[in-house]
Amino acid sequence: MSELERDDLARGLEATLFAAEAPLTLDALAGHLGDADKGALREALRVLKVHYADRGIHLVERGGRWHFETAPDLAHLLRREREQVRRLSRAATEVLAIIAYHEPVSRADIESIRGVQTSAGTLDVLMEAGWIRLAGRREVPGRPVIYATTPEFLDHFGLSSRRDLPGIDELRASGLLDPVDDAFEQTMTDDAPEDAEESPSAEEASVGD
Repeated sequence: MSELERDDLARGLEATLFAAEAPLTLDALAGHLGDADKGALREALRVLKVHYADRGIHLVERGGRWHFETAPDLAHLLRREREQVRRLSRAATEVLAIIAYHEPVSRADIESIRGVQTSAGTLDVLMEAGWIRLAGRREVPGRPVIYATTPEFLDHFGLSSRRDLPGIDELRASGLLDPVDDAFEQTMTDDAPEDAEESPSAEEASVGD
């Protein structure tokens, strides 16, 4: 691909991402740009990401979806209303952690790991926050609903993917992890995805109204 073609592809990506109402996957971007070569798209996205690294907006990838967002150090300039902090309960924090590290999981799975019943209200709170979603039904008797995290979850915690979830030791060192039962911690460690051992501290997170 010539330098002119690369420039045209980069400009097309800029225009597409700027006009998009929601983050776009590589497949969606390729479709918008006339089934462009995905290898060339990846390279153009890499170049654009570097280009915007020191500017007022950044090009970021969250869960395989690309979008522009305000540079973190300038976010206060665009905030019109003060964010109301609403802390998650201990139960909601544990449920979010279990879903993040074990997804997709059913309510029965969650209760098995926690050792206590989980109220529907706890799951509702996490769904209202936009951090978990219904991910279908498990093909077993009763076909229970299963839950998974959302791209909004990754975006809120600044994660590119679930592989970026911090480990228990990292959270303890930062002071963001409340003590939890040894059995709960062991379960999270045994079944966590590669490069991750424990959930982000939703206890310290805030949900904007």
